[in-house]
Amino acid sequence: MTARAYLRNFQTKGQIKAEMQRIGVDPEGLDIMAPKGIHHTILLKEVNSRAANIIKQEFLSKDGEAALAYHCLSDLDKCSDMILMATERQYRAIIRKFRKQPFGLAGLAVELELILNNLSISREIEIQCGGKTLNADDHTLIMGILNVTPDSFSDGYSDLEGAVAHGVRMAEEGADIIDVGGESTRPGSTPVSLDEELSRVIPVIESLAKKIDIPISIDTSKPEVARAAIEAGATMINDVTGLSNPDMASLTAEKKVPVIIMHMQGDPGTMQSNPQYDDVVDDIIEFFRNRMIMAEEHGLERNQIIIDPGIGFGKTLEHNLEILRRLGELRVLGLPILVGTSRKSFIGKLQGTEVDERLEGSLAASVISAQKGAHIVRVHDVRETRMALLVSDAITRQS
Repeated sequence: MTARAYLRNFQTKGQIKAEMQRIGVDPEGLDIMAPKGIHHTILLKEVNSRAANIIKQEFLSKDGEAALAYHCLSDLDKCSDMILMATERQYRAIIRKFRKQPFGLAGLAVELELILNNLSISREIEIQCGGKTLNADDHTLIMGILNVTPDSFSDGYSDLEGAVAHGVRMAEEGADIIDVGGESTRPGSTPVSLDEELSRVIPVIESLAKKIDIPISIDTSKPEVARAAIEAGATMINDVTGLSNPDMASLTAEKKVPVIIMHMQGDPGTMQSNPQYDDVVDDIIEFFRNRMIMAEEHGLERNQIIIDPGIGFGKTLEHNLEILRRLGELRVLGLPILVGTSRKSFIGKLQGTEVDERLEGSLAASVISAQKGAHIVRVHDVRETRMALLVSDAITRQS
C-alpha cells in the first residue's frame, strides 16, 4: 500500500507536539523533535564580509541557508545584508558556534538567541493591572475606547453621565480594559490645557472605578494627568507619544503600572504631512528598542511595557497596510502588542466610507491583527469585535 501525503502548516511548537502525541510519538522525543519543525527567516543588516562568509559556512554546515550579496564572496572590505533561513534547532546549534567566533559573531549570537526566546513566548504573556491579571493566552484582549472629548473623530462624550454609561456598557459587552482619553489625537488636532484635560477625565475615572471590575487605562501624554488618573482608579497608562516625556517613564516606574508605548512620527498636528521611512516596520522596531532602553534606565520592568505600532499616526495608507501585514515581526521584542485600527481613515480610504460606516472594515482589521500576533485590540465597537474574535480565536489560538 502506498502511503498518502498531506500538508500541515504548523505555526508553533505546541501544534507540532500535539500532532506527534496524536500519532503516538515517544513523549521523550517531543521536545527534541518539535524545534525542528519551526522555520524562521531572519534579516541581518550591514554584516561585514568576513563575518558574512563565516555565517554562510556555518548555516550550510547545519543544512540551513544564508543568502548574502554576491560581492561579499570576493571583497572582504564590503558589507552586506543577509537573510538567514533555518529551523529553531539549527539556529540553536549555530548560536553555540558563534559564541566562540570573532568579527562580532559572539554579539550576534546573543541577539539571535534573544529573538528565538522572544518568538517562543508567543502569547504566553500576562499583564498585571492593579491586582488584576490580564491573560492574552486564551483570547485576544479588547480595549474599549472612551473619548471624553468634544472633537474626537468618533464617539466623543462631553457629559459625565453619558461617558460613564458608555464605559459600563462596554464592560458589559466584553471589554477587558476601558481606555479613557480627554484629548483628541486625530490628525490635525490641537492640544488642550492641563486643567481642561483633568476636568474631563478624572470625574469619569472616579465614577467608572466604582462601577466596573476591569482595568481602566488613562490615554494621555501628560504625566500630571496620568498621576491624577491613577489616584482616581486607573491602573494603566496609554501614552501616544511613546514616553517622549521622561517624567512619564519615571511615574510609570514609581506607580508600577503597565504603560503602552505608541509609535508616532511627528505630532498630531503635523504627523500626516508626508511621513517617510526607510522601512516602516524595521524603523518602528528600532524606535521600540531605544524606548525600552530609556524605560529601563528610568526603572521600568520589561513586564510593564506594551507596544503599539501607531496605525494612522504618521503613516500613509501603504505604511498602515505594511505594518499590519508584517505585524508578527514585532514579536522579536518579546512584548505584548496592542493595535488600534478601529474606524480609522485608512479603512475609509479602502472602502470609500465615512467614520460611521466603517464597522465591517474595523472588524476585519481587528481579526487580522489578532491573527498576526496582536495581544490587545483597541476598538469602539466592543460587542461586535468580541463576537468576531470569539470565532477567530477559536480557529487560530491553538497552542
